[in-house]
Amino acid sequence: MIATMPFLEERFETFNALCFGGALPPVPIRLGRAVRSLGACTYKKRKHLFGRTEFYGFSIRISSRFDLPENELEDILLHEMIHYEILVNQQKDTSAHGRLFRARMKEINALFGRHVTVSHRAAALQPVQEADAAPVWRTVALVRLKDGRTGVKVLPGDARRVKAYCRGMMNSGLVLAIDCYLTVDPWFGRFPKSAALNVFFPSDPDFTTHFNESERLCLS
Repeated sequence: MIATMPFLEERFETFNALCFGGALPPVPIRLGRAVRSLGACTYKKRKHLFGRTEFYGFSIRISSRFDLPENELEDILLHEMIHYEILVNQQKDTSAHGRLFRARMKEINALFGRHVTVSHRAAALQPVQEADAAPVWRTVALVRLKDGRTGVKVLPGDARRVKAYCRGMMNSGLVLAIDCYLTVDPWFGRFPKSAALNVFFPSDPDFTTHFNESERLCLS
């Protein structure tokens, strides 16, 4: 889903009550169109006498450039809420994602079954296309590993490079099976296109439904 103000404001109130004991003051939440950052907690700071630094002027900004699974969007908001909690309590962490942040992140993940991470995945995503844009055909591999995981890989539309990728991955000894598809589903636009021997593992457990309307390729 694409971030909207009603969704973010409702989730902020819900997570504030559930994960932060309702202790977080209301904060402006804004939508942005950033490509490199999926979320940010912004603030100002000023120094007082004797060197004390005060944080103020907080806001949370979430990018609406990407179509994300709902749980990932929630985890991005939670990530920024942890930053906000540390800052609004005038605490100074050891780094941007230092000891305080990581301890709080692990606590929330463990108690509430979340998957908040230290960094967002902007580098691995591509902005969603505009609704009226022409469909884009992509060659996508569905990769099943021997350890039970299933991932995706967007490949160049060149049969030779697709075959080389499949051969290289199978030769790694880690892959159980690879099926390649031709699809116009814009959901796959979030992944970079390359023939590098890697695979991406979406957090959405139902992501394989995006292959339902795809055409399976025969590479023999």
